[in-house]
Amino acid sequence: MSFFNKFFKNIIKTSQQEESEKEIEQDDDLSIDELFVKKFIHKGGKFLYCSDIEEVEKNLVQVLQENQWNNVVTFNDELRELLTRIKSAKTSKIISSLPFMTHCECLIAHDGSIMFSSKQLKDKKLKELPSNFIVYAKTSQIVNDSRDGISGIRNRSEKNSPTIISSIKDFIINKTETDFMSYGNTNSKTLYLLLLEDL
Repeated sequence: MSFFNKFFKNIIKTSQQEESEKEIEQDDDLSIDELFVKKFIHKGGKFLYCSDIEEVEKNLVQVLQENQWNNVVTFNDELRELLTRIKSAKTSKIISSLPFMTHCECLIAHDGSIMFSSKQLKDKKLKELPSNFIVYAKTSQIVNDSRDGISGIRNRSEKNSPTIISSIKDFIINKTETDFMSYGNTNSKTLYLLLLEDL
């Protein structure tokens, strides 16, 4: 009996390893932006590609209408102007039922996560912000991994280095956590990404 258990466990392990190796090989064939999009969508992120600013505005209007959001929380002046152009109300006061719109530091291709700093979040922690995020980013912000992201932040802000750097790695709220290392610290958000092609 134990021989069969061991035998079948080995078959299952081998097939899982083969699937994982195939996925790694497939990932190696992807460009950095394709890899980011694949990982981001796999984690439950909602991705909207935009070829120009008009498409950003059009997609943003659709997101707000689809979710019946008539107001948006943002800390950023440029995003306030964008929201004014599409005739959306905006506030800097955090209201949990409203979406939070922001820029980000970078998009991490390796795991499909999005990195933020105190430049976008001010003095707030991710858990203090609404559970719905709308992130406006550019394809030039995609980097390989978090190490590249952090070194990019340092290079861009030599004098005024951000005090907080954090990332959202899961885009499904209340997802059952499988990684015990990040138990209770997932920072998961329902997230729409408006990604503008700028390369």
